[in-house]
Amino acid sequence: MFNPYMFRGFYFDKTYLLVLAGIIITMIAQANIQKAFGKYSKIKSKKSITGFAAAKYILDTNSYDDISIKRVRGSLSDYFNPASKEIALSDSSFKDTSIASIAVACHECGHVIQYKEGYTPLRIKSWIVPAVNFGSRLSFPIILLGVLMANQTFINIGLILFSLILIFQLITLPVEFDASRRALRVMEASGMLVGEEIGHARKMLRAAAYTYLAATLSTALQFLRLFLLFGNRNNRD
Repeated sequence: MFNPYMFRGFYFDKTYLLVLAGIIITMIAQANIQKAFGKYSKIKSKKSITGFAAAKYILDTNSYDDISIKRVRGSLSDYFNPASKEIALSDSSFKDTSIASIAVACHECGHVIQYKEGYTPLRIKSWIVPAVNFGSRLSFPIILLGVLMANQTFINIGLILFSLILIFQLITLPVEFDASRRALRVMEASGMLVGEEIGHARKMLRAAAYTYLAATLSTALQFLRLFLLFGNRNNRD
């Protein structure tokens, strides 16, 4: 009688296709954002507003006096840290007057507005950060320990810990898309960008959002591979 597990080695090898697919998806998304940033960083805003000035305007008009802006090295290294109440703008975003710089700065301000309004997905994301950090450090060691000890319980714990990373990224998606929507509304309502500049900013932010989507898909494929390899092994042995 044919035993589907007699070719288990081949079955295992095929799962690498999931990892490869995730890598390709991530590479395409990264190339897309680099292309978009390169394109729109060359288009200067008509009102010559820097990323710093755009962020400062949003903070001042909303009376967010407790939020500070700092400059960090690198490109596309921008972020908002709710714990320290800091917006970090990369060199180009801070000083440049391009569409890309303004869009990135306003996006980070979108996160500030979420924080101030108590946007639920952002709050959940902040709450689970410690658990996610714990899971990212220990998931693979626990899975490996479970495999070496032939202990399915350990393997399952490792899979659960790894799933926290995927959950975190799934929660991140609405946070990032919502921040971009808020940024576009502010840029248009304030008049810092006009006419076709809004369309350029929208394309820039869409490309950035796709990187988060790609990262989530990549993690989902990696989780699927781990589950196919190690999930419920006792029933297959």
